[in-house]
Amino acid sequence: MGSHPYTPATAPGRAGLDAILARPAGALVALDFDGTLADIVPDPEQARAHPGTVEALAALAPRVGSVAVITGRPAEVAVRYGGFAGVAGLDHLVVLGHYGAERWDAATGTVHAPAPPPGVDAVRAELPGVLEEFGFRGGTWTEDKGRALAVHTRRAADPQAAFEALRGPLGELAARHGLIVEPGRLVLELRPPGMDKGVALTEYARETGATSVLYAGDDLGDLAAYAAVEKLRTDEANPVPGLLICSGSAEVPELAERADLSVPGPGAVVDYLRSLAERLA
Repeated sequence: MGSHPYTPATAPGRAGLDAILARPAGALVALDFDGTLADIVPDPEQARAHPGTVEALAALAPRVGSVAVITGRPAEVAVRYGGFAGVAGLDHLVVLGHYGAERWDAATGTVHAPAPPPGVDAVRAELPGVLEEFGFRGGTWTEDKGRALAVHTRRAADPQAAFEALRGPLGELAARHGLIVEPGRLVLELRPPGMDKGVALTEYARETGATSVLYAGDDLGDLAAYAAVEKLRTDEANPVPGLLICSGSAEVPELAERADLSVPGPGAVVDYLRSLAERLA
């Protein structure tokens, strides 16, 4: 296995991969969407799954216990942008949207989601005024996710400066209405507290009885999922081996530093999934 191009660099990562290969029926493969299965683009509404993603997942899914996409997007949007619905081989795919607050099951084609908390409506009403006050109304783009609002600074004249300047004001706005701010790659998301990708991953791993876990992500919001896998790996009563993959590392070195394996981006993630399916064939 040492000569394989996707050999994890760490001992825990190699143990996680060994467990997946030895007992694939118990493996949970969990994946972020934007930046992991889909390339980052200036307009988030134009994001789509990287070419070959659906085919790679359809080849892998029947060979492992379960496959889940865990994303900050609404579940229905991730399903649509990913092209996941009605695909042979993805009959049991689950998409956990809004950090796990929503769930789409391929088996039924339905989304289960609670009503958004009232703080989201209040922030939606006040957000344009806050951006106007600080001079960023025209240089940013707001994505309304229903249960959350994301302010993207990638279109600003100085995207990083806009991102840093808005962290404080948006944090205050969120706090006034019982929300939190989740920073990402040139995006600040105002959303309800209590759910994150780590909680979603842990709950789904328990639900499926996973005996090993692979998680791939690219952004700060994926750190919670990384922490969840690390906790599963070190559980004294019932350790669950895990493999952490970082999709790209230039913008989020915090993730790359904790990953067992780093790959250049969504194209390489797709290649890895395809490679893993071939090894399990």
